[in-house]
Amino acid sequence: YRELRPALLDICTSNGVRGTLLLAEEGINGTIAGTREGIDAVRAWLDLDGRFVRLDYKESLMDADSVPFYRMKVKLKKEIVTLGLPGISPKMRVGHYIEPEDWNELILDPETLVVDTRNSYEYEVGTFKGAVNPETETFREFPNWAAQNLDPTKHRKVAMFCTGGIRCEKSTSYLLEKGFEEVYHLKGGVLNYFDRVPPTESTWEGECFVFDNRVTVNHKLEPGKFDQCHACRRPITEADKSRSAFVMGVQCHHCVNEHSDKRKERFRMRQLQIELAEARGEAHIGMAVQEVKERKTMVRRARELRKKKQREFESEKSGGP
Repeated sequence: YRELRPALLDICTSNGVRGTLLLAEEGINGTIAGTREGIDAVRAWLDLDGRFVRLDYKESLMDADSVPFYRMKVKLKKEIVTLGLPGISPKMRVGHYIEPEDWNELILDPETLVVDTRNSYEYEVGTFKGAVNPETETFREFPNWAAQNLDPTKHRKVAMFCTGGIRCEKSTSYLLEKGFEEVYHLKGGVLNYFDRVPPTESTWEGECFVFDNRVTVNHKLEPGKFDQCHACRRPITEADKSRSAFVMGVQCHHCVNEHSDKRKERFRMRQLQIELAEARGEAHIGMAVQEVKERKTMVRRARELRKKKQREFESEKSGGP
């Protein structure tokens, strides 16, 4: 999979597509944004690779002026989502997939224990009614929480969910390994539920945190009401910005005691650069970096094309094939 990274990054940047894609031995995952033509070009490229023949796509439309990502990144990972247990593999065993249209019936069953496998800051923004919060800060903490709080003899029917369905594949695999029998998870995650279940029938309360510049989305998959602390990346409200602990781009009440003075100074300098760029009417520094990369790609391709034409010209001149 490692050899895919340069070509995948190139096909995305050359088509003006931005976002983050994760590549690992177990597969590919991520979110990208661009024009209809750009996204179709990337999908067509992926479809040519037999390893992606069963790739699951989900789409939502946004205003052309909205920019959910500033740059394009393709990262190599040991795991798409880090559980930290090498023996757990969704390829070997995984829970029962539940279609969004059938999810409400399952979680409203009093015999079902509903577990939110996302992090605490995601849970606080919104979750399904009655869902249990494992109070984890990273997915790696989930196995320890499950070992201490879940019992296959007591919790005979467990339903789990996450944003896009990836974390749940591993969490259900883990529970099955530990002796649980009836383990279910929401196919495609919360975003697929939003897409296929009408808001009037929804059992979701609040908004859903997403890992891009939208921060959160509502049930209509529209950008939500939350902003984001650019130091710790946690969601914050307008009221949170009024707290004494909040310093734009430097800290919020969540992370005020988490970063060293040296790191906070770097955050201040970054925020200053952003504000200066905005004052000059320039693009966000992240967008500027991406545009530089795209220009370099265009220059490189033009150079390669000139060399190719030169070789063809010299070949014809010398009477070669």
